[in-house]
Formats: sequence, structure tokens, C-alpha cells
Amino acid sequence: MSRLFEEIDSQSSPLGEISLRRRRIPALGDRDIYEVKLGEEFLMSSMFVEAEEALSTLGLAQVQGDRLDVVVGGLGLGYTAVAALKDERINELLVVEALDTVIGWHKDELVPLGKTLNADTRNRYILGSFFDLATAPDTGFDPETPGRKFDAILLDIDHSPTEHLNDANAGFYTTGNLARMAEQLKPGGVFAMWSQNLPEERFENLLRTVFGTVESHVVSFYNPFLSGDSTNSVYVCVQQSTARP
Repeated sequence: MSRLFEEIDSQSSPLGEISLRRRRIPALGDRDIYEVKLGEEFLMSSMFVEAEEALSTLGLAQVQGDRLDVVVGGLGLGYTAVAALKDERINELLVVEALDTVIGWHKDELVPLGKTLNADTRNRYILGSFFDLATAPDTGFDPETPGRKFDAILLDIDHSPTEHLNDANAGFYTTGNLARMAEQLKPGGVFAMWSQNLPEERFENLLRTVFGTVESHVVSFYNPFLSGDSTNSVYVCVQQSTARP
């Protein structure tokens, strides 16, 4: 039996103190719950992962073809990455994470899905800022292959398009920077993004300035603290056949 609460690790980062915790809530059954906090803010809990997994399933469902090369922006507790690797078409998955502490938790298998990711030879961790790499298409996401193009880019970092983990991320959400990221997609490639909020019409309209098709999905999941459902959303965008200037 695990202790009811344990702080597994806590380290300083450029964004503040980041910690990994494990707890049990007896009323919710015999299972460990993993949490990531940045300072006093909860970033992720293994209790609520349906929308993170849906980011992969909904995004990859729109990708045509086989031997897919995919980028996941934001490692978190690994749920988006593991859900992507369940697609047998994946050739290689690059998981871009800005905090080496978070990559270390997975490499050292301090989180449950670390073992799964480490055992899958299709998975590769990339230490770096997703937003810096996304807006530099000449170099791009893969340090081993500058300018490489991908079948899908799946993003789960900010809380929403208007609520940012870091104020510096706000500049990404513009036509110019989204277009620079889209240059790194193959024709017909997909960009998908998670948000904790319901779909925002203003952001949908912004996405349409870059992508040929934009769809928003509301993902519902049971929240025991509310004794009812909560919702997140996933935006799914398909690259148009010819890039805009």
C-alpha cells in the first residue's frame, strides 16, 4: 500500500519550482494518482487524461497514409505521447519538452508511463522550447534533420489559446507564427491542440487564416470532485494543399 501522499521530486526550473507528487484518495479507489505542480499551480493530474489522449486520437484520425512522423509538444505525464504510439502507423514520435526535469522523470521511470515510452523505439525526447522550434522552420523540431516535415503536430502546453503557461508563449498565437509552424507539416498534415476551455470562436477564426480545415471537439469526462462531467476541447486543423506566402 502506498502512502496517501508523497512528493517524488521537486526541482527549480526557468518557470519556477516544479514538483511531481503521488497521492491516494481512498474514496476514489485503490490507485495512485500522479500530479505535476508548477509553484502552487496544478499542471496535470493522472485523474483527468481523457482529453490529452483525445488530442492524439482525434488529431491522428485526420492524417492520411502510413509511416507517420509526428511531433508532440509538451510531455506532461506522457498520456498524449502514449496514445499517439498506439497508432501502428507511427514511424517516429518526437516529444518536445522544455524542462529537462520532466524528461528525466520519464527516463528514470518515476512516472508510470515512462517505462512504456522508453521501451518504444519509435519515441524520441527532444529538449527544447516547442514555440521556438515551431517558429523556426529552417531548423525545425528535429536537431538531427533540419527542416524536416511531419505528418502531424500535437500541442498540449498552454491552458488555452488565451491562458498561457508562460507569458512569452502568447506571441505564438498569431497568423505569422502559426504559418511558420505549418511550414513544417507535409501537404495534408494535421495540427491539433488541447485546451482546458470550450472552443473559442476567435481562435477558430485565427486558425482558419492558416489552415484549410478547422474543427473543434468538446471532450467530456467524469469529474468525481464535481459529481458530474467536466469538459476540455481539442482543435483539429488540416493543412491546405498549397502553403500561403
